[in-house]
Amino acid sequence: MTVIDISPSVMQFLLAFIVVAPLIGALAALLPAPPGLKGKNPDQAVLRHGVTVTGAVLLAAIVLATGFDHDHPATMQATTDISWIPALDVRIHLGVDGISLPLLVLTALLTFLCALYSYFKLPAGPSPKAFVALVLVLESGTLATFAVLDLLLFFLAFEMVLIPMYFLIARWGGDQRQAAAWKFILYTLLGSVVMLLGLLLIGLKSGTFDMVALATDNGRGLTTSVQVIAVLAIGIGLAVKTPMWPLHSWLPDAHTAAPTVGSVLLAGVLLKMGTYGFVRILLPVAPDGMRTFAPYLAAFAVVGIVYGSLACLALARTGAKGDLKRLIAYSSVGHMGFVLLGIATMTPTGVNGALFANIAHGLITGLLFFLVGAVKDRYGTADLDTLAGATGAALYGRAPRLGALLAFAAVASLGLPGLAGFWGEMLTLFGAYSPGEGLSRPAFRTFMAIGAFGTLLTAAYMLIVVRRVCMGEHAPPSRLPLDERDPRAADAPRPTGTAGSPQGAPGTDPDPDPQAAPGATLRAAPGTTPQLADIHPYEAAAWTPLAVLTVVAGLWPAVLLGLTDPAVQQLLAGGKS
Repeated sequence: MTVIDISPSVMQFLLAFIVVAPLIGALAALLPAPPGLKGKNPDQAVLRHGVTVTGAVLLAAIVLATGFDHDHPATMQATTDISWIPALDVRIHLGVDGISLPLLVLTALLTFLCALYSYFKLPAGPSPKAFVALVLVLESGTLATFAVLDLLLFFLAFEMVLIPMYFLIARWGGDQRQAAAWKFILYTLLGSVVMLLGLLLIGLKSGTFDMVALATDNGRGLTTSVQVIAVLAIGIGLAVKTPMWPLHSWLPDAHTAAPTVGSVLLAGVLLKMGTYGFVRILLPVAPDGMRTFAPYLAAFAVVGIVYGSLACLALARTGAKGDLKRLIAYSSVGHMGFVLLGIATMTPTGVNGALFANIAHGLITGLLFFLVGAVKDRYGTADLDTLAGATGAALYGRAPRLGALLAFAAVASLGLPGLAGFWGEMLTLFGAYSPGEGLSRPAFRTFMAIGAFGTLLTAAYMLIVVRRVCMGEHAPPSRLPLDERDPRAADAPRPTGTAGSPQGAPGTDPDPDPQAAPGATLRAAPGTTPQLADIHPYEAAAWTPLAVLTVVAGLWPAVLLGLTDPAVQQLLAGGKS
């Protein structure tokens, strides 16, 4: 069944357009704007260009999804297969199925929302032209990763995203951005070198780099020893990008230093490239090798779940001076641990749970990073102690809609039933209860118990964050702001500072408005709490789709599972329906 009937040639064009259009748009962004399209200032035209290109790609992705044959999601559709390097049998092979289609749409959506957000709230840094071009190159590489069906093209697309993300962190990031950018690039490049060796080993030993042919063969053309070596080499590269504990240490620094849109794209789509590689390449191509390493992958996954949660609890405690953005980054380590655990079960239930958790994490954590960026803009800091202690009222009393949305994203992240985060974790744990053939049931049931304990830890730190950031902490009277201790002092002169100055810093206004001119302050009526700017229209436009899809995926999981399950069943069966 298709929503609209689209010819195969148009479907081919749509998929090719989705992959290539951002790259062409990136080149066009660097050119001078045509006369009459420059807008009110030199930066406006290129920012509008970014919104237009990403919007066109999102529209093409939606049309592709509506023309997709949902009755046969296991079949590769919109395929293009052209010989590129005959000597190496490398082909430009594109296609989409029920596994890759949701990731394509998610990537197109998040990139468009980031471009729209940046049009109104461009991060401080160098030329907007370079910023827009880098975001578009990043989008093209990510979309290509999910669309290509050749191992070498997969590697090229996988690497294509590293340079733009490096520059987004290094040039538009915050404190410690240079160190964070270097850590990101070194970790991922070293992992990629090892991954390339594994991909070459598979291609040379099997005689083809075609991922569809390799999946159909299901590893029968590769000896067990070759599969084990390939899984080890490729798995290291994919685990760095995921990131899997203990190869995760680049992630918190990169997230903390990156601009808001950089964090959204890093968490929302780049981390998915690693787990997608496990499902698309290692599970069907080297099943014996995966079976050998599955218990170790599951063990690392559950350690990551507990470690990420404990790190978040440590950051969330009073007096720890924890950074809210860093806390959300560590939460990603735990959430991606559930994805890896589902993959390690090598069962349809577990792998479907992993794919669902991938999409849910992209929606929820993308929304969380948007919200944390907004909170940091308003307070001038993401320090949890400062956010919790600000006037004792925090977000519910100062920006109620922003506080409510942050609380919604937090409870979605902890896996509340009825929201998207619930289904992926539940299916992953069910998969671990009854793992695939040849895997130890006692071991995986132990992993399941540890993972279930991790969900309790996740709920604990997320509820602490909501209580502290949204509700605030009741300070003793001596520590209350002057206008709350004595209403008569509310009209006394208060120090002013620039918008974005750290909360509570000497000589600064404790309630900066990011939309106000430098030096502007927000005044409160006697005996009342100073207000922050609540959600702006452009923020609502960027965040509402993520919140709505989080609810839709939670209430109607069959929409996503109906796409992934037949494709997963066929993938694990070696291309046989």
